[in-house]
Parts: sequence; structure tokens; C-alpha cells
Amino acid sequence: MKLIVAITGASGANLALKFIEHLPLDIETFVVLSKSAKIALKHENNVSYKNVLKRENLRIFKDKDIAAPIASGSFKIDKMIILPCSMNTLAKCACGISDSLITRAFTVSLKEKREIILAPRELPLSSIVLENMLKLSRLGITIAPPMLAYYSKQDSLEAMEDFIIGKWFDLLKIEHNLFTRWRNDVQ
Repeated sequence: MKLIVAITGASGANLALKFIEHLPLDIETFVVLSKSAKIALKHENNVSYKNVLKRENLRIFKDKDIAAPIASGSFKIDKMIILPCSMNTLAKCACGISDSLITRAFTVSLKEKREIILAPRELPLSSIVLENMLKLSRLGITIAPPMLAYYSKQDSLEAMEDFIIGKWFDLLKIEHNLFTRWRNDVQ
């Protein structure tokens, strides 16, 4: 599988780094970080993505590099996730604005009918944001914000993050054991 992971400047950009760390090594990964994502990582987690994103089968592109291979429909990509997806990026995706590598890769993936997941990270949601999400959902985009759930009995922030990442992996059809699945033990 070839996967684009786009990281934008919403709060929680560290979830994208953990998402990438958990990816199986046989998944070819193409990563793009917006300028705001780099700032968010520095302010929220005091980390540089360069120290974290060191693995095989991973290429990192600059968001201003609109000539990167992932900006072309002839470059075969299977799936894309924008994680977290800022409200600015969400709005640009909803309106077809492709003024960066992230939004260009999105519009190319959309026109090529590739699987796309957006993980918007905002609270509360304005009517404009909800309308943008609805518009994108109607276009076949999966909207999957990092929502908390308690049925798998997470007992730490790390376990909660693993649950969220596991749900995104489920959507992308990536095998994992990041959380305990719900069981119906009633007979």
C-alpha cells in the first residue's frame, strides 16, 4: 500500500507522528507537514518531526513542493489521510483550493477516486465547518475526527491515543492490535 499522511497545523499534530510510528513497515508512506504543523509540534510537544520520522519506506515532502510526485494523478497512491486536519485545510478541500502540496494531493486523490480520510480537530464545530464536512462526506471523503471512546477501557492518554489511531487503521484496512475490540459475551 502507498499512503499519503498529511499533517496540518491543528492541535494534536503529535497524533500523526504516533500514527506513522505504528504503521507497518511494508506500507510506503509519503508525509507532508504544513508550516503550521511544525509550529504546533514545537509548541504542544516540544518536538521536531525530523527527530521522530526516521524509518524505512518513508519520504517527507515540503508543503510548498507542488512538483512532488504525490501532486500528480499519474503517481499511484492508494490512500490519503489528513491528520489532524485544520479548519483552514478542511475549507480549502471543500472548495477545491489546491495552493499547497497537501491540498493539491487531496484534489488529485479526490479526482482519482482514491480513499481519503480527514481527521478534523476542533471544538466546538461552527455551522460553516459542519457544512464543509457534510459537503466532503457527500463526495465520498471519510470524516473521522479523533473522538474518545470508553468501551475498550483505556486507562491512560497513550491507550486512548492508540484507540483513536486503531480506528483510523480500521478505516484504512490496516491490521493492528492497538486496542481491545468490543465483544458480545452474552449468550
